[in-house]
Amino acid sequence: MIDRRTLSLFALSSLFFGGTFVAAKAGLEYFPPLLFVALRFDVAALVLVGYVALTSTRDELLPSSRGDVVGIVATGVLVIGLANALLFVGQQYATSAVGAIVFSLVPILTPVFAAVFLTSERLSARGVVGMVLALVGVGLVVSPDPSAMVGGDALGRAILFGGAVSAAFGAVLIRRSNPTLSSTVRIAWGLPLAAALSHGLSFAAGESTAAISWTTEAILALAYVSLIAGVLAYVAYFALLDSTGAIRANLVFYVVPVVSTIGGAALLGESITTAAIVGFLTIFAGFAIIGSESVDLASRLPTVGASSSSRNESPASTEEPRGYRSD
Repeated sequence: MIDRRTLSLFALSSLFFGGTFVAAKAGLEYFPPLLFVALRFDVAALVLVGYVALTSTRDELLPSSRGDVVGIVATGVLVIGLANALLFVGQQYATSAVGAIVFSLVPILTPVFAAVFLTSERLSARGVVGMVLALVGVGLVVSPDPSAMVGGDALGRAILFGGAVSAAFGAVLIRRSNPTLSSTVRIAWGLPLAAALSHGLSFAAGESTAAISWTTEAILALAYVSLIAGVLAYVAYFALLDSTGAIRANLVFYVVPVVSTIGGAALLGESITTAAIVGFLTIFAGFAIIGSESVDLASRLPTVGASSSSRNESPASTEEPRGYRSD
């Protein structure tokens, strides 16, 4: 069963990440894309590092294992730094609808990496059906222009896809590394890495602070992506990742387009189409299937070479998370 804490983390992650697309679209009018990402992580790092330094002991702050180091690098470089850098750059060359659909591939890519690196997190047959149904719902929500999907800029789609791959692989790598640091402390270590990576990419791309237009709208956009999406969203997301696993945690990327669509209608006066409403219901149906009891027949087959004692185990001793199967 999904507890109240898990539902709260999922809702907060989806809400905060969903607002990122609105704030990012507004901010890109005033900032070069990579420099925007870098400044975002500068502010977020200052806030979160200061917070954990005041509220954590020395033992809680310092990495104590190889898994901690791998988890920090995967958090800062892959899930936060590279994924966001590619997202902000890719949105310059592709429509918002295309960007939303490409990043909604994260929940599809995650099980692919999990099948290779995590023996305990694999989708069942019913889980696959739920994933595909939710992806169809995302397509209905963003209502993409077919001509844009076919004839749009291939470079933009490729860059966005690279960001989705980075986010999915990084989440799985964190789970595989089994870090002992808390997720909040791990983010505090990772944010400076993400900032350094983004500044390096910005410098290599020839971006300059002279190109920034410091307006009220620019400051508000930077504040949101730094404090709400750069601190609170990641604190909620990585806590969800630690408690539910990479596959289920990355389902937030299915809800993000829903939040973005509703936010656009409420704040920007954008209309919500009938197809979008049908898409909302389709996504929720996909989640219901994923959360239901697994019907993966492969998990019921005896393993070659298994001992008779293992084959005679009671169902209670081999109970698995719903929608998933484990070795």
